[in-house]
Amino acid sequence: MRENTIYTETQYYHCGENCKEESVEADNKSFCCQGCKLVYELLQENNLCSYYDLQASPGKTQAILGDRYAYLDQSSIADKLILFKEGDISHIQFHIPAMHCASCIWLLEHMNRLDAGIISSKTNFIQKELHIIFDHTKTSLRNVVEKLHEIAYPPELNLKELEKGEKKALSKSRIYKIGIAGFVFGNIMLLSFPEYFSSGIYEGDDFHVIFGYLNLLLSLPVFFYSASEFLENALMSFRQKVINIDVPIAIGIVAMFLRSIYEVVSDTGPGYFDSMTGLVFFMLIGRNFQSKTYEWLSFERDYKSYFPIAVTRLKGTEEEVVSVHDIKPNDRLFIRNQEIIPADVLLVSQKAQVDYSFVTGESREVTCQHGERIFAGARLVGKPAEVLVQKDVSHSYITKLWNQSSGKSESKSKYAHLTESISKWFVIVTMSIAVGSLLYWYPTDPSRAMLAFTSVLVIACACALALSAPFTFGNMIRILGKRGIYLKNTKVLEQLSNIDTVVFDKTGTLTSAENYKVEYVGIEPTDLQKQLIASLAHASSHPFSRMLSTHLSSSNNSLPITNLKEINGKGIEGLIQGNLVQLGSRSFIHVAEAQNRNVKSSEVGVSIDGKLLGYFYFKTSYRKSATTLLHSLKNEGYKISVMSGDYSFEQTHLEELLEQKEGIHFEQKPIDKLNSIKEVQSHGKKVMMIGDGLNDAGALMQSDVGLAIAEDINNFTPGSDGIILSKNFGQIGNLLRYAKAGHRIIIISFIISILYNLVGLWFAVQGTLSPIIAAILMPISTSSLVVYTVLASSIKARRLGLTKMKA
Repeated sequence: MRENTIYTETQYYHCGENCKEESVEADNKSFCCQGCKLVYELLQENNLCSYYDLQASPGKTQAILGDRYAYLDQSSIADKLILFKEGDISHIQFHIPAMHCASCIWLLEHMNRLDAGIISSKTNFIQKELHIIFDHTKTSLRNVVEKLHEIAYPPELNLKELEKGEKKALSKSRIYKIGIAGFVFGNIMLLSFPEYFSSGIYEGDDFHVIFGYLNLLLSLPVFFYSASEFLENALMSFRQKVINIDVPIAIGIVAMFLRSIYEVVSDTGPGYFDSMTGLVFFMLIGRNFQSKTYEWLSFERDYKSYFPIAVTRLKGTEEEVVSVHDIKPNDRLFIRNQEIIPADVLLVSQKAQVDYSFVTGESREVTCQHGERIFAGARLVGKPAEVLVQKDVSHSYITKLWNQSSGKSESKSKYAHLTESISKWFVIVTMSIAVGSLLYWYPTDPSRAMLAFTSVLVIACACALALSAPFTFGNMIRILGKRGIYLKNTKVLEQLSNIDTVVFDKTGTLTSAENYKVEYVGIEPTDLQKQLIASLAHASSHPFSRMLSTHLSSSNNSLPITNLKEINGKGIEGLIQGNLVQLGSRSFIHVAEAQNRNVKSSEVGVSIDGKLLGYFYFKTSYRKSATTLLHSLKNEGYKISVMSGDYSFEQTHLEELLEQKEGIHFEQKPIDKLNSIKEVQSHGKKVMMIGDGLNDAGALMQSDVGLAIAEDINNFTPGSDGIILSKNFGQIGNLLRYAKAGHRIIIISFIISILYNLVGLWFAVQGTLSPIIAAILMPISTSSLVVYTVLASSIKARRLGLTKMKA
């Protein structure tokens, strides 16, 4: 492409500005700067120059920005907006109200070509959000915001709402449109009374002409303003070469408006201004009602539920375990190895190692010093640390991190595929039926033909099909979340309905950490040695470590640890007052396997300075609900398997409990559990793994659905698909039944939606259904289906006893 610099006073192609200065010319178009030319080239290279159809000068400078965004240079304000910062990299998220089409998405996701400091940008079209990662040594938050403003996508910045977490106020535009449409509809109805009651015969012929033109004038604001969202969406659809649900409605509105103008001007009839304005009025009310319904039934866990993550809060020398929902700024927290830090904090300890892989996707340890800020989502690595909370927990942020960090390949929901397949042809079939009705009735009754045409376009709607699955599964997630079963997203429920194999971990899953006995065999430790062992155990989140810490500690005064190292499934070690203390399996503490003997319970060996001291034996009891749950799952046809890292001392008991010998595996390392899951899946089985969340992280991630059992500790695992409170362990069978019921509810709602459309079309094609009635019935049918899915899923939850659980 050839370019050269010219001197001109013309209006520039991209920004539309008139400025007398050197200009850049390319493709016979003038640009005021290289930036405008670059945006044009980006759009041209990707066949997106229809972007310029949105408005005459989409790149027009909104205003001379000057110091408008200068406040973003203040670190105190920038820190409130920045989600995450590490080294030179910062993460920021904006709400972009102007994002409305594929062109917008493409341009916003190529911001790195407009600003070299921007590393990546990703949109969430539904939420109109833009997530940007940038290098703050090459650009600044202010520059990023100004760049967005320059390309006509100014972000919505409201620090007060950000701090308070308030919901954004809804635009009043639709309310104004409803008001105008209602006012005009009422007045046109009033002016049309003579027409209604006199069969078109007036005492004075001049009146019907005057009233006709008055109705035409009154209808103009309705057509050009109130109906604009339907007309604009349809126009945008045509420009993008797709057909959306607003296309038939817009065609019906335009057809009635043009036909009405023709009848009034030609004095051949009163037109359909009452029907047109009434249609717009009731369609807007329906849209508003749907929006309010969806808002009321909002199932985003960002606002409706909380993770069952518990943290250890310090009060003086005492520790208390509390929900993350209860922590406040200035609370002191005690974070153990591998625990997630749920809020932005300041490090109180002298030094700590954290891993931000949950946030960045890159597994790399970062060393933090005393007083340094640590961002939410970091996982502590190594020795425990004390931190000071700076911000309230952002559940929406943690939720998003959870969803983006699973590591599982994402596939589209089968319900989404079905909806897309139906919707693809729905509008085309609707248009064909409408045109067919028009052609059939027009030769004998033009008025009836117009009614049939517009009624068909309005009454047919595929919205209910698209909303059935999200609202059914959304309500189910809301109900489960309130009762202590937390699922990552609605896709998990769909996966649960397909499960045919359930794999249980034993320790901490089938067995309970509440009722246990600890016995010690070996050299009796001194009081100092007991304190060394208790301090090391206190630094770990493993169930046995927690039991041992509680068993040995008379107080919570732990000794400082250095060089702490913990290997999942093996053990933990660290230097305490110059002593190397090790807790774990025989191989971990370097005890020869020849010394192994017939173990009768779970054991943890202890070594101090390389010398074996003895073994702690843990006798745990099975959960009271375990037997009933296992038997009910087997009776319903699920294949059951148990995997444990323990020795096989309980094999006979488990065989009796399961009434089977196959599928019971002992001495399983984390990698063995993962490989076992892969082997089962290779035979076409859909596997649900239920484990403790730490040692079973790999297996939970590999399984089709991974559920982590949560006691009163912070064992949140990003790789899991759900977390269930241990007291609700017996409800796992009902969870699977509930998921299958959700599938049936969606299928029934699909059938009802199709019947709605068939019945509506039957009356519409006969020309006996007024467009106004169609406009009333369409949103009612959609909303009633939404209400059905919500009520049906709620009633099913009550019948299964899920509503009786306590979170």
